[in-house]
Amino acid sequence: MGVKLFLKGEKCSSPKCPFIKRPYPPGLQRAKKKKPLTISEYGEQLKEKQKLKRWYNLSEKQLKNLVKEALKMRKKVEDVSEYLLKNLEMRLENVVFRAGFGDSRRQARQLISHKFFLVNKKPVNLPNYKVKVGDEIEIKENKKKKQIVEQIKRNLKKKNIPSWLEVDEENLKIKVKKEPEIAEISPPADLHTVFEFYSR
Repeated sequence: MGVKLFLKGEKCSSPKCPFIKRPYPPGLQRAKKKKPLTISEYGEQLKEKQKLKRWYNLSEKQLKNLVKEALKMRKKVEDVSEYLLKNLEMRLENVVFRAGFGDSRRQARQLISHKFFLVNKKPVNLPNYKVKVGDEIEIKENKKKKQIVEQIKRNLKKKNIPSWLEVDEENLKIKVKKEPEIAEISPPADLHTVFEFYSR
């Protein structure tokens, strides 16, 4: 994709990051020649769509549905890009990751699928579950002795938590205080190009 997507958690912040080791597209010849790729307009749109899909750890169908929903809201909202980003950020998988309870969105998805979390005291194992302002997410009591939870506790001290979330490190709880701040999101993709891809 040509940019860091932080798919490998903390490894992406270290010198072992694959993007640092090989900052070029796959293929030995490409690595030797290092010639710039010529990409068509469709190719650029596809690339931006793939960046957003991988950044949020979505399937093609999930992203398509979210973009189509945003496009339907054009007459009701001021900014469809902001509407889409807020929907993406409010997915349980992303909230768990943003709060520092997962090194990556992929790990957050795995923890949710393995029934580690309660939302408002009720078990939820759907990574794409949409949380709301005021919702409280916590790790189940019977999961707190797991080794992965001890790792989460250590990692929380190093995480920068976005202003729209509140984290209780002692009790391993997350509270959604308000809607996501767009300035804090900074997705790696050009959303206008993503909308063009799905508007064809």
